[in-house]
Amino acid sequence: QVQLVESGGGLVQAGGSLRLSCAVSGSIFSINTMGWYRQAPGKQRELVAQVSSVGIRNYAESVKGRFTISRDNAKSTLYLQMNSLKPEDTAVYYCNTATGVRFSWGQGTQVTVSS
Repeated sequence: QVQLVESGGGLVQAGGSLRLSCAVSGSIFSINTMGWYRQAPGKQRELVAQVSSVGIRNYAESVKGRFTISRDNAKSTLYLQMNSLKPEDTAVYYCNTATGVRFSWGQGTQVTVSS
């Protein structure tokens, strides 16, 4: 069974940076398009960034130019570098597949951006 473990969240002031990590168990990581999602209080979970198995990246308009998604297939780890953070980026961040069947969701990592 695939397990997703997110880490790296925290409290940061507006304009600051954070780097999130997602460790994925199982050898299937390298063949999947992976993504970072976020869910703010009272809102639906949304996909903010995705990267294919060959490194093609796509971003939601709200984070384009500020967030960078990357992956290390050898380590089965997904990353999200978040710069120029805004209060509206406050949410719980999750990783999962971006296409096809989703794995069971991990616990996520809380990102809080103060103004």
